[in-house]
Amino acid sequence: MPHEPHEPADAPPPRGEPNSTSVSSRRIIAVRGGVPAGTDETRDDPVTVEEPLEIRINDSPVAVVMRTPGEDFELVAGFLLTEGIVDDPRQLGALSYCPSATPPNELNVVDVRLAAEVDYDAEALRRNFYATSSCGVCGKASIDKVRLRARRAPRAFTIDAGILLRMPEILRDAQAQFDRTGALHAAGLFAANGELLAVREDVGRHNAVDKLVGSFVLHGAWPPPASVLLVSGRTSFEIVQKALLAGLGFLASVSGPSSLAVDLASDGGLTLVGFLRNGGYNLYTHGERLLRTE
Repeated sequence: MPHEPHEPADAPPPRGEPNSTSVSSRRIIAVRGGVPAGTDETRDDPVTVEEPLEIRINDSPVAVVMRTPGEDFELVAGFLLTEGIVDDPRQLGALSYCPSATPPNELNVVDVRLAAEVDYDAEALRRNFYATSSCGVCGKASIDKVRLRARRAPRAFTIDAGILLRMPEILRDAQAQFDRTGALHAAGLFAANGELLAVREDVGRHNAVDKLVGSFVLHGAWPPPASVLLVSGRTSFEIVQKALLAGLGFLASVSGPSSLAVDLASDGGLTLVGFLRNGGYNLYTHGERLLRTE
């Protein structure tokens, strides 16, 4: 069923919830300390589903991402914005699953129609697609390219350090699907007062961010710029890139960043916090947005 663009929503989008396609079951033998050999429990256990999603623009393949099924249109919408394929949520046209895909992949292919005024060169995009750290990036050249693609300068705002320290627990409590499988990353967006605006989960860190951003893009809106993006895994160059292209100014993680992620955050005006856990954190860049009252 296609998704048609509509007017921006005043309220933030709802939280993502587990669905029947995102969790499967596998037979396991549960071994626990103190249990005598031969009395291990055999049972069916929930596992997170991982499947490929092919993204097409005007019937032309652009990328394949490994993701947890569910919120696929959000994932694609966020991907298009955070990879610089569209410069504004209003450039997004209709999204639909591809009924002509080879079975059983009908729901693993999403075709995008961009707005009529968008100048899209499929071949140039394939030649210049550089985004992932695993593909290798040249530090300064990649940072320059992200700077050129970012259409919004990060907004100046402040957040109390005490509020920031409470965010990981709030995000963890909101991870509905992680509670079932223990095998998902999460991305949450928080207002400066600590309110959780939206959270998305996926087997991939980058996908969780794209689903989160896409939940706003599908409503024709940018994510609120005076907000904090919190991710559950490490912070790579690509995560910082996605935050900047989404117009965000504050990125935090419960784990650490890469060197290139720090360089890009510093150059792009992004506040970057790592190891946000157990009552502490590391501040890497642009501490002017963080208020310490102690």
